[in-house]
Amino acid sequence: MEPDDESLRELLRRARTIAVVGLSADPTRASFRVAAYLQRQGYRIIPVNPALTEPVLGETPYARLTDVPLPIDIVDVFRRPEQVPPIAADAVAAHAGTLWLQLGIRSDAGAAIAQAAGLTVVMDRCLMVDHQALLGATAPM
Repeated sequence: MEPDDESLRELLRRARTIAVVGLSADPTRASFRVAAYLQRQGYRIIPVNPALTEPVLGETPYARLTDVPLPIDIVDVFRRPEQVPPIAADAVAAHAGTLWLQLGIRSDAGAAIAQAAGLTVVMDRCLMVDHQALLGATAPM
């Protein structure tokens, strides 16, 4: 079962670090726009994309979640549904708190992997839209 609005609000208030899987360096892509918005709200954004070789939004990119040397509160996924199960397994291995699948992305197999390890799972929702709706655009934390 997915969290209700109050649970999401609390999750967003507590979170500090968001790993964005599939983050693009292209400012016209949704992944970049969402990550830039979240960064402006005070979250630390960690780019996760094996194609990235240069910093994005001022942050060093990593090829996989398991390469990230920091605690991850939310894994925000911008990848096709069939790519989610191994990402979910990596989120578990990285001890992330939440697996968040962006709009249009649902993976029952990925959700099962994450939930079995105790991660909160959110599917088919935009992290930026939910942040705006639940907390509003705020000054940096």
